[in-house]
Amino acid sequence: MKPAIYPGSFDPITNGHLDLIQRSLAVFEKVVVAIAANPGKEPLFTVEERVALAKECTGGMERVEVVSFPDLLVDFCENAGITVVIRGLRAVSDFEYELQMNQMNRKLNNSIETVFMMPSEEYTFLSSGIIKEVASFGGNISCLVPPPVADALKIKFDGRK
Repeated sequence: MKPAIYPGSFDPITNGHLDLIQRSLAVFEKVVVAIAANPGKEPLFTVEERVALAKECTGGMERVEVVSFPDLLVDFCENAGITVVIRGLRAVSDFEYELQMNQMNRKLNNSIETVFMMPSEEYTFLSSGIIKEVASFGGNISCLVPPPVADALKIKFDGRK
């Protein structure tokens, strides 16, 4: 078995992300949750906050490591000795973007393979963006995110009012 990397912005981490991490642990010896410091996005949580939340939410999972990375994913993978990237597909609409990313990663480093995984059916609609939108209006997201994330979102959005 090999280690794998599960990259993303995780702004914030959701139960769908955790589901994919659990599924990945059944296939890979270790899963590195790699939180991107993407300068093209304006996240709600800082990289440090996202790493802290992800560590808290995966703390009971053996063989999971949470890190951040500021550079290209393929460079990070090469430096870490990881050759498998895990990407989640919720719907057909995700596939087009993920295919483009996969092709670009292959062009940059053809020794890195991407494995596409589907979340449990109950999470196929779930995204961090939807979570943030519902939370911003005070909606109940407690069944969609771990308690530390629900608390952090409440603090963020209560502070904006």
